[in-house]
Amino acid sequence: SGCDRRCSFCAIPSFRGSFVSRRPSDVIDEGRWLASQGVKELFLVSENSTSYGKDLGDLRLLETILPELAAIDGVERVRVSYLQPAEVRPGLIEAIAGTPGVVPYFDLSFQHASASVLRRMRRFGDPDAFLGLLDRVRGLVPEAGIRSNVIVGFPGETEADLDVLCDFLAEARLDVTGVFGYSDEDGTEAASYDGKLDEDEIRARVERVSSLVDEVTAERAASRMGESIRVLVEAVDGTSVEGRADHQGPEVDGSTTMEVEGVHVGDLVAAVVVGSEGADLDARPIGAAR
Repeated sequence: SGCDRRCSFCAIPSFRGSFVSRRPSDVIDEGRWLASQGVKELFLVSENSTSYGKDLGDLRLLETILPELAAIDGVERVRVSYLQPAEVRPGLIEAIAGTPGVVPYFDLSFQHASASVLRRMRRFGDPDAFLGLLDRVRGLVPEAGIRSNVIVGFPGETEADLDVLCDFLAEARLDVTGVFGYSDEDGTEAASYDGKLDEDEIRARVERVSSLVDEVTAERAASRMGESIRVLVEAVDGTSVEGRADHQGPEVDGSTTMEVEGVHVGDLVAAVVVGSEGADLDARPIGAAR
């Protein structure tokens, strides 16, 4: 919980405090308890998962804990949220991409792509650095799920900055991108910045980026046609089944539907993608549920 980073737009440190890691044994014990209640997927959530363990003296604790969580009896898959791009290290990429039972899912919070906007946000990066990170991920797992969030209309954002962001998003081909218009958060540094854009301009920029993101999302989903996936069943209505593939996080990354008999909520079904609409997939089962 909490965060030690001081992004100029974010109020989380002011009400959540500094970064505090739970002990690995506590996390594993909770995972075992959840599995005993029938939970099939464990989702690690924090303000900044890439910092896990630094206050305990071991920044590689996340890499260490993932295999232990995946090995819990009854757990089908483990997912990690909120990775700070500037802190993503090769060993963590390899652990998420290569640990059996851990889904190759990368929730990378880019926030923008223009280096000048990112500096004003008190973050780091540029299109080349971010695309290089994506290349490393896809070099290990081409079918990896990658999502992000971006803020549009940040104080001082120029049309050229917006063009940089759009060019990056088009080239990055992310599975899902959340697009948010900038608004002041009380007590943040950015609230005192000059160069504020009016609400109508921010709204127009959000619409422009959202339209692009919708196209990219649909194209990325369509590119999965013929891909073999594993679907965790979450709802059953007769033979109509809805669930999530490995690259689909809960609630925000779309879902997968298929027609299949004899499955139940919590089953993991092997399937092949046969269609898409937006981020959502249609699939045909190719194996029995287990």
